[in-house]
This record gives sequence, structure tokens and C-alpha cells, in this order.
Amino acid sequence: MAQELKRIDVLSFAIVLGLVGAVIGLIGGILAALLGAMLGSVTSAMGLSMGTAVGGLAIVIFPILSFIYGFIGGAIFAIIYNFVASKYKGIKIELK
Repeated sequence: MAQELKRIDVLSFAIVLGLVGAVIGLIGGILAALLGAMLGSVTSAMGLSMGTAVGGLAIVIFPILSFIYGFIGGAIFAIIYNFVASKYKGIKIELK
């Protein structure tokens, strides 16, 4: 039997999307750190080692920014969904 999703709790949805964004940001930060380490080893011969420092910062900054963007995006999505679902029909889902 299909049920209708009429409302999304804004805070819980925003937190979940923020956490998903943080995990994706951590993966991106690790990839950026690896790339920075590779570039750092190449450029250190030329006297430039900023790639390693920037790559290390990426592991910290990417997840934080991704959480913030995911949180804000999730909150906006939930607010818009709640408005539209109140005027029209919500998404039909099937629960067991």
C-alpha cells in the first residue's frame, strides 16, 4: 500500500545531507591531499612545496565546507518540498 510523504523534518534532513556531504568532502579532501603530495614532490625540486600543505588542509577544509553546503542545501530542499507538498500531493512511497 502506497503512502504519501507530506512533510520532511527540516533539521533532521539538513543534518543527514550535511553528513553525507561531509563524507563526500572527506573523500575529495583525501584525493586532493594525494594529488597535492604528488605535486609537492615534483615541485619541491624547484623549491615549491605548497602542494603538500594545501593537500593536507584539504582533508580538514573539504569535509567542513561540504557539511555546511549540504546542510544549507538540505534545509532549503526540505522547506521547498514542504511548501509544494502542502499545496499539491507529496511523493508516494511504499513502506513495510
